[in-house]
Amino acid sequence: MQSALSISFSQTSLPLANRPLCSSNAAPSTTPRNLRFCGLRREAFGFSPSKQLTSCRFQIQSRRIEVSAAASSSAGNGAPSKSFDYDLIIIGAGVGGHGAALHAVEKGLKTAIIEGDVVGGTCVNRGCVPSKALLAVSGRMRELQNEHHMKAFGLQVSAAGYDRQGVADHASNLATKIRNNLTNSMKALGVDILTGFGAVLGPQKVNYGDNIITGKDIIIATGSVPFVPKGIEVDGKTVITSDHALKLESIPDWIAIVGSGYIGLEFSDVYTALGSEVTFIEALDQLMPGFDPEISKLAQRVLINPRKIDYHTGVFASKITPAKDGKPVMIELIDAKTKEPKNTLEVDAALIATGRAPFTNGLGLENINVVTQRGFIPVDERMRVIDGNGKLVPHLYCIGDANGKLMLAHAASAQGISVVEQVTGRDHVLNHHSIPAACFTHPEISMVGLTEPQAREKAEKEGFKVSIAKTSFKANTKALAENEGEGLAKMIYRPDNGEILGVHIFGLHAADLIHEASNAIALGTRIQDIKLAVHAHPTLSEVVDELFKAAKVDSPASVTAQSVKVAV
Repeated sequence: MQSALSISFSQTSLPLANRPLCSSNAAPSTTPRNLRFCGLRREAFGFSPSKQLTSCRFQIQSRRIEVSAAASSSAGNGAPSKSFDYDLIIIGAGVGGHGAALHAVEKGLKTAIIEGDVVGGTCVNRGCVPSKALLAVSGRMRELQNEHHMKAFGLQVSAAGYDRQGVADHASNLATKIRNNLTNSMKALGVDILTGFGAVLGPQKVNYGDNIITGKDIIIATGSVPFVPKGIEVDGKTVITSDHALKLESIPDWIAIVGSGYIGLEFSDVYTALGSEVTFIEALDQLMPGFDPEISKLAQRVLINPRKIDYHTGVFASKITPAKDGKPVMIELIDAKTKEPKNTLEVDAALIATGRAPFTNGLGLENINVVTQRGFIPVDERMRVIDGNGKLVPHLYCIGDANGKLMLAHAASAQGISVVEQVTGRDHVLNHHSIPAACFTHPEISMVGLTEPQAREKAEKEGFKVSIAKTSFKANTKALAENEGEGLAKMIYRPDNGEILGVHIFGLHAADLIHEASNAIALGTRIQDIKLAVHAHPTLSEVVDELFKAAKVDSPASVTAQSVKVAV
């Protein structure tokens, strides 16, 4: 659920209590110690930009982590603080709540998690997990249907077909399996899973159903729901949201997708692979808003233009009426700027992919004087909830989609872990610029940090130069072996000091390749250092390796050798 970076280093073989805190001649241990950095800033683990990884400070921090982990693992879901039922209560058992719960138990906190629906939340049940099952099918269908691609391998394949219910079952079964895994992992650690709709009654007090419990600290992790604009009537059959689409109850001949962001793009990949024609309806003047413009342009040439997809940009779907009485779905389009009528579409179905809205109603926020902003719960950089007077609400935190900082499942998990670090005595601020995102089309798109326009705007304000490095998948042996040379990797960086501002990848397994860059940003690693790393040949990871090597940095490498093994 979250990216992890494992660091192994030499340590003494003495029992912890007998080891010196700093020793330059300690005997090596036969067992490496692993520390997990879930997108966390390195300062939380004792890293300092001016010191080597073998510094005394790092060794002290590592021992503290070991002591904490050892204590928590021996205690299980520990005893609560005096006068409270629990040390930590989490409202919402999605990916964010789950990540927070596991880390809390690891830290020795007695933890409860409240869920009014099913464990796993949107991601597991109605989002990332089942959609990836459908996309796995669409990827294989595309490959089998591409006669030229198959002939390049010397393969002959008869006409590919599919069973709609079998595809739908694959997505449903995967969601069930992952949901059970999450539930069992919390039960195994002793997390109390409480069923009911949770709400805040007052400071450090929560109710669910007819029950009232108290907690020293509370995390709100209630996630989000599909956002449906005014004028759109959803019937769940012919006008649907992503929640309905993932059930794959039908494959329409012609479907309109309102919105061309992550959700819309992924579903266009699924529907066109299974035989549908797609029409995008986008309010902005270009498709794929939010992506780096250069990546967006290339992706459109590969993912949209060759497929059975057309589009209308700069328009709103002001009214959508479901199909009924033998009539098709009716979509009325108006100009996004002038609001004048533009066109009317008649299609078999419409998917509303206009983003998501926070699920924060009924949480009892009025009991603690918290006023939402467009539905989002206001928080500071440490996820602490802010009330209507601009003051922090003691012992109350909000993570994930409900706070709107970065609406990604793994961001919610990282925020939850960050909060647990804080409530257990370690100040921590999550670096959101280091959190990657991905769109699982074929090929995939991934990104971390700033787009080129964002970086240039920042550079103009702060007075530094920006440079761009690029590399093509056509130069990668592994990509060519897979006959998948279509793709581009792009890095935006500062040539004066080697800081990575953003990385964007379009190509085979781009979602897996982005993490080396995201971890570099999280740890503050400069290009002049990371370009010295060695990558196995031939692998797709060399796309990122060549990207780093293509950068021209004025500053020399700060580290030329160190006895640290880094596994990404």
